[in-house]
Amino acid sequence: MSVAIVDYGSGNLHSAAKAFERMADEPILVTADPGVVAAADRIVLPGVGAFGDCWGGLNALDGMVGALEQAVIRDGRPFLGICVGMQLMATRGLEHGECRGLGWVAGEVTRIEPADPALKVPHMGWNELTVERAHPVLDRLPAGAHMYFVHSYQFVAWDPAHVLATTDYGVPLTAVIGRDNMIGSQFHPEKSQKAGLAFIEAFLQWKP
Repeated sequence: MSVAIVDYGSGNLHSAAKAFERMADEPILVTADPGVVAAADRIVLPGVGAFGDCWGGLNALDGMVGALEQAVIRDGRPFLGICVGMQLMATRGLEHGECRGLGWVAGEVTRIEPADPALKVPHMGWNELTVERAHPVLDRLPAGAHMYFVHSYQFVAWDPAHVLATTDYGVPLTAVIGRDNMIGSQFHPEKSQKAGLAFIEAFLQWKP
């Protein structure tokens, strides 16, 4: 069994890899090689920065999007997107103009607009997770678990059934999306201490 963390020039790869290594029995492969990703048993797509920049970085790796499509969509391997890695699962992103995404979960990524002007954007720091739908990767988390967020844009799913958890920032923000063998977290589990490690461990043991 192997876990591939995709290295496409975006994301806090060192801390993510360390967190996964701490919870995994299998090798953690930080890789920019589409062949390694295509052969991995589980795939993690991190991401930090602007949607368009991350999409460009992913496409700059020849064959990587195709390898992800093969492994995740056709072969059904468990997949986790983190922060912008989750956002890239959307149909499109609307940060600095419109940019297409992977299109795996129907929806778009739009700027956070809190109803209370005192709430600043980006939404940054610890916030409580509200589980909206039961899921094996969320089942081990304690009620009211707090996770670490840093983002100015959020995933707006066109089908509410794909929203597994939210967090409140004057308005509900999507915190976890998922369908089939795919799950994505807007928060950074690798920065979310005990609850984040429990989330990672549950993903590593998830059998969709």
